[in-house]
Amino acid sequence: MGTVVFFHAHPDDEALTTGGSMARAAAEGHRVVHVIATNGELGEAPDDLAAGETLVDRRRAETERSAAILGVHRLEWLGYHDSGMTGWEQNERPDSFWRADVDTAATRLVHVLRAERADVLVAYDWHGGYGHPDHIQVHRVGLRAAELAGAVRVLEVTYNRDAILAGMAEPDGDGGPDFDPSGPADDGNPFGTPEAELHLAVDVAPYVTLKHRSIACHASQVTDTAYFVDMPPAKFALWFSTEWYIEPDAPTGLRPGWLFE
Repeated sequence: MGTVVFFHAHPDDEALTTGGSMARAAAEGHRVVHVIATNGELGEAPDDLAAGETLVDRRRAETERSAAILGVHRLEWLGYHDSGMTGWEQNERPDSFWRADVDTAATRLVHVLRAERADVLVAYDWHGGYGHPDHIQVHRVGLRAAELAGAVRVLEVTYNRDAILAGMAEPDGDGGPDFDPSGPADDGNPFGTPEAELHLAVDVAPYVTLKHRSIACHASQVTDTAYFVDMPPAKFALWFSTEWYIEPDAPTGLRPGWLFE
């Protein structure tokens, strides 16, 4: 059995992008570690926060529930401040993840990789799927950490833009209100990655119900999660039974694959 470290930007990012892979890895007996770069301070603040409860408190509790559903063995928080979307004034906070020194942040991740004797590190593609500054920084920090740690397989989770477009062309295949994956995302680039640039299509169909439950744990983030939580099970399974990865320096071509090969 092996160990995989999933490196995500915010509480809730794990659920939609890699929830199936996390649940599958745990079910197959692998050790699953989830590292979260930021505290998610700039997420959606719910109306039902208790006296003295902060949004960070709520999002940590939601992430712990998600981790339990997915079978995560260890949660590790790097504690950086959420940087917000491109152009927000919070991008320039000195404690934001976007402003973090890459080598310093990578060294913190290296400590986890080495302590866990990680076989696989999952980070994001070059623009974090949709251009969020913290997602781009996860890519940079993750690749640098793998370089420093050595002997770890790196996979970059992303979205298959062509599969999304094909699904949206099907009856009842809309991708949500005002969603155009070919249009400019947060950094001005299209959403996700063309299929021609992908390497692994990971089958997570047996774990899609756990993935759905994981997303539902992040109930405070209504704008991000409600559309997916409310999907009929058959439609959710159609959209989310495969997770997509790039493997840097791998030969061109998409194939069925797995984190541990």
